[in-house]
Amino acid sequence: MDAAELEARLGIFLARELEVATVTVRGLRKLAGGASREIWAFELVDGRDGVRRLVLRADPGRSSMEQGGRGQEFCVLRAAHAAGVPVPAVHWISDDRNVLGAPFFIMDHVAGETLARRLLRDPEYAEARAVMAAQLGSILARIHAIDPDAHRLDLPTTRDDVSPAAAEVERYDQLYRQLAPEPHPVIELALRWVATRVPAATRRTLVHGDYRIGNVIFGPEGVRAILDWELAHRGDPMEDLGWMCVKAWRFGSRLPVGGVGDRETLFRAYEDGGGGNVDPTAVHWWEVFGNLKWAVICIGQAQTHLGGGVPSVELASLGRRTAEVEHELLQLIG
Repeated sequence: MDAAELEARLGIFLARELEVATVTVRGLRKLAGGASREIWAFELVDGRDGVRRLVLRADPGRSSMEQGGRGQEFCVLRAAHAAGVPVPAVHWISDDRNVLGAPFFIMDHVAGETLARRLLRDPEYAEARAVMAAQLGSILARIHAIDPDAHRLDLPTTRDDVSPAAAEVERYDQLYRQLAPEPHPVIELALRWVATRVPAATRRTLVHGDYRIGNVIFGPEGVRAILDWELAHRGDPMEDLGWMCVKAWRFGSRLPVGGVGDRETLFRAYEDGGGGNVDPTAVHWWEVFGNLKWAVICIGQAQTHLGGGVPSVELASLGRRTAEVEHELLQLIG
């Protein structure tokens, strides 16, 4: 579907939802959003509320109501917004492919920047760099305080008799065996390390699942919104803290928390924000596992290129980054 047809169909849908004769949809433009989804920004003029800047997220590959689809993300965003987490407000959702050709939902547009390299280098974000580690800690405390049952969130989870950490080790061990075309001794060592040190989760909460600096909209004052909730699940809250500290999200900075701060600041803000006690040993385990997970993902991306599935210099370059992650793993496990 081209932009003109999408714009026309979107106008019909919104007019019906707003119960008005017509609306104007203008400025429709596609944003970068990955292979699994489409993201469009546009302006809505309905004659009542002036001009509203909105974002359309569509999921061409599957039903939005499937676990991990747009329906789950919509519900999690709505719960997060109600809890005071800085996220875009969501408004409408549809699973009817006859409307726009794919399941979708519509949310507010949040102005700001998302490129981490600009955050870490541009002078205008100096203040943001100084405060964002603490902001990210306090925001994460609010996320983990959300009650999935109160909001009727149907989230992926592990069995009660299997810890979230143990389930993730098993999943990525199997994935590595399927993907690796040659031996990776460091990854083998890291898999043994995490398997013999699995932390016992003292509680299970809503976990964002991809809490990293690349999923943050920021301005000169710091965090404006947390994005990309499609991997949300029930799990060990220490997982989000560890993932934020994975080296790949630092973009060359020496500071472990997304390149903007230290772990102590993140942990203190999390505890002060009501997130409960941080277990540094468990967070360290999740940081090791996060790097291991990223290494396996890099191998998989390279195989997608090498196998001819998607010829791509970007995918090939990700494969080369496996060595960087292996070096970090050796540093972390000593």
